[in-house]
Amino acid sequence: MDARNTGQRPAGAPVPTGQDKGGSGLIAVRALALASLLLAAAPALSAEATLRVGYLGLAVPRPVANTALDPPPEDEGLQGARLGIADNDSTGRFTGQRFILEERRLSDPEAVLPALRDLASAGIRLVVADLPAQQLLDAADLPEARELTLFNVRAPDDALRNESCRRNVLHLPPSRAMQADALGQFLAARRWRNILLISGPSEGDKLYAQAIRNTARKFQLRIVADKPWTFDPGARRVDTGHYGIAAEVARFTQGVPAHDIVVVADEAGEWGFDVAYRTTEPRPVAGTHGLVPTSWARPHEQWGATQLQRRFLARAKRWMLPRDHAAWLALRAVGEAATRTRSTDPATIVARIREPRFELAGFKGVPLSFREWDGQLRQPVLLADERSLVSVSPQQGFQHQFSELDTLGTDKPETQCQFR
Repeated sequence: MDARNTGQRPAGAPVPTGQDKGGSGLIAVRALALASLLLAAAPALSAEATLRVGYLGLAVPRPVANTALDPPPEDEGLQGARLGIADNDSTGRFTGQRFILEERRLSDPEAVLPALRDLASAGIRLVVADLPAQQLLDAADLPEARELTLFNVRAPDDALRNESCRRNVLHLPPSRAMQADALGQFLAARRWRNILLISGPSEGDKLYAQAIRNTARKFQLRIVADKPWTFDPGARRVDTGHYGIAAEVARFTQGVPAHDIVVVADEAGEWGFDVAYRTTEPRPVAGTHGLVPTSWARPHEQWGATQLQRRFLARAKRWMLPRDHAAWLALRAVGEAATRTRSTDPATIVARIREPRFELAGFKGVPLSFREWDGQLRQPVLLADERSLVSVSPQQGFQHQFSELDTLGTDKPETQCQFR
């Protein structure tokens, strides 16, 4: 049973204030109450109070798709930021605040640092950084970025939350460790303890696989075989393409010790979808394919998520993806802090965001907040396939002295982060 359907809340966590437990009538009452609060606050703010937030996005080459289904959108992340700024602006009508998104969309990695300098010289102090890990670090280390706060909405790298952490970076996506722990808790709760791990050759695949290994030790799971994927399916569109793939996967998984589940690490989506239904033993698939631990998923409709899904679909003409949700959360964190502090001063807003009492509604059933030891947004992690939300972690029974959300990823006693 999903812990979020029990009515329990994380130990020590604030009582949620924004969850929908009473239907549309309760939502309407709360909306009227919020509007009254904002109208009361309006005289304290200048009608000209404007906050400009930067968006810095880098398009990176993607592997040639093996299928024409669901090609990755070119505006992933950006559309989430646009919806977030629109939501902030809607609230700002009541508070005398205006929010503007300054967009910088790049295709050349060499243009990232000049673009950030340009934003900084224009007086922008809050930047949604839709960048790979290395470009994010380079941006954070710029002298011009010392007074900036970068909201990481793309890179899941654990190093960014540990030995390579930066004081001026906040992380919206779940780290790889959080994703792996979310899956590991589910497997432990289901008593599917024996894992066949298959990992691809890319750096991201290796990091994902290492996170799974760490999780296995953490939750006393057993990796019965740890195999690198080396097969190139070649011409999968020829008439006999599916025969070759099926035969290779069957050979690849033959003779593997008894296992309950196959976990794949293929972050680029080049081969992971070939594994399901083709293994020697009939076993479920999870990881980057099959049952996926993720921050957001198309089938997610609980806790009011349907209205966010529909609003995004109406605006972007496509479904919301995890990077979109992370960018939306970043802008909503800014908007929430601006409303609560009645300020558009970036330093005041960031100080409020970093406070332990700060709460952010993310349509995940509980308030979200940032960990003070590494800047990571603590949040539930969805476990979903393409058509169904299967579960949400943390799972019931995984307890923590402060918040059950801190059972996912790097906890304070384990952190290697020393901000610089």
